[in-house]
Amino acid sequence: MSVFYSNTKDALENRRNFLQELGIDYRDLVCAQQVHGSQARYIQETDKGKGALSYDTAIPDTDALITHERNLPLAVFTADCLSVFIYDHRTPGIGLVHAGWRSTRDHIVGKTVKLMQEKFNTEVKDLSVSFGPAIGSCCYTVREDFTDFFPGDLIKRNNHYYLDLVRINKRQLLDLGVKDKNIFDSQICTSCRNEEFFSYRKEGTGCGRMMSIIMLA
Repeated sequence: MSVFYSNTKDALENRRNFLQELGIDYRDLVCAQQVHGSQARYIQETDKGKGALSYDTAIPDTDALITHERNLPLAVFTADCLSVFIYDHRTPGIGLVHAGWRSTRDHIVGKTVKLMQEKFNTEVKDLSVSFGPAIGSCCYTVREDFTDFFPGDLIKRNNHYYLDLVRINKRQLLDLGVKDKNIFDSQICTSCRNEEFFSYRKEGTGCGRMMSIIMLA
């Protein structure tokens, strides 16, 4: 994970410095034009570098990326939304998901796993999944009408409603057949630990973004 600043020049420099330590060329990143939807895309070698230097060249209308190509780094950017890392050790293959409340409502993790099954015959029993830092149910207040989107899932506390992105995405994965022992949570709330992580809720529209990356070496 790295830091993405709202200033493009600073962001690219930061990506370059961070990824250089991992032996990854920042110009090879594949990024999505995240729209809080539920579209997952299969990424191939010909997509290398899309979105690496500018948003305009990123994969359009997409919030999840999968590949089984080696040395092809995938990236998503978050600031309270949940990043979901998916690894199929048998194929091998990988997926990376940007899951805000809208994408979670529309079952983006399930659609990503389904695409992995279609493209490289992934079996859910072979999957390991990790959740990156995201706003937790301790801080994520939502409107009462969110009960329409997540019936039975909201937490009511002191006359406020709270949403747990991790719990809902984990349940969706368990319903697919992913083993509980293979699902890992960072247990980091970006709002509680805003001194270390960007939080849209805490900082507003001018906040930076964290970069989550995954790659098959």
